[in-house]
Amino acid sequence: MPLQNRVTPDGQIIATPARGTMMGNRGVLHDENRVLGRARWRHKNWVACRLEFNNRHRRVMTLKRYTELFFLDEAVAFAAGHRPCAECRRADYNRFKALWMDVRGMDARGCGALPAKEIDNGLHTERAIPRQAEQKRHSARLPNLPDGAFVMLDEAPHLVLGKQLLPYAPEGYGAPFDRPRQGAVTVLTPPSVLAVFRAGYQPMINPPAVYPT
Repeated sequence: MPLQNRVTPDGQIIATPARGTMMGNRGVLHDENRVLGRARWRHKNWVACRLEFNNRHRRVMTLKRYTELFFLDEAVAFAAGHRPCAECRRADYNRFKALWMDVRGMDARGCGALPAKEIDNGLHTERAIPRQAEQKRHSARLPNLPDGAFVMLDEAPHLVLGKQLLPYAPEGYGAPFDRPRQGAVTVLTPPSVLAVFRAGYQPMINPPAVYPT
């Protein structure tokens, strides 16, 4: 039986045999039977990590160790409210942090001085409904959304990429179709992350995407 450890763009944590390309951490969410409880996070520093780093090896869902969560790709991780890990993905984290500061009019030349917890606190207000294990969502005009954003369409998550939308499934993306040129949609990706995308951050998409120029 697959473990309940795959995070979807719409904030669910599901059990699926499909493999992910990135790992995440929100603290200890499982019990001695490797079963999730009601909690969906234990701290605010939700990170998205590489699957391999410094030859480290872990038994998934070891008792009293953090619950390993998995994502199809980085676009999904961002939609679920995660950010790049500052250890195993230092270059991505620094790039994300510099753009985060830039879109807020902060001096990015000293970006090392910005504590990660400030980013995590800002993201948490945009991704989680207080005292509820539910994803916070917002509305935006579909034509204005940047590549890498996730939206709900026909009650299912879809990835925005160029002039197209790609339906999400745990195994991968379905056949793309033309993005509607007008109308508002429910957006899953936090607003601050969308601003970072607009500033130039291109999330990793599986399979590797060719971004429009």
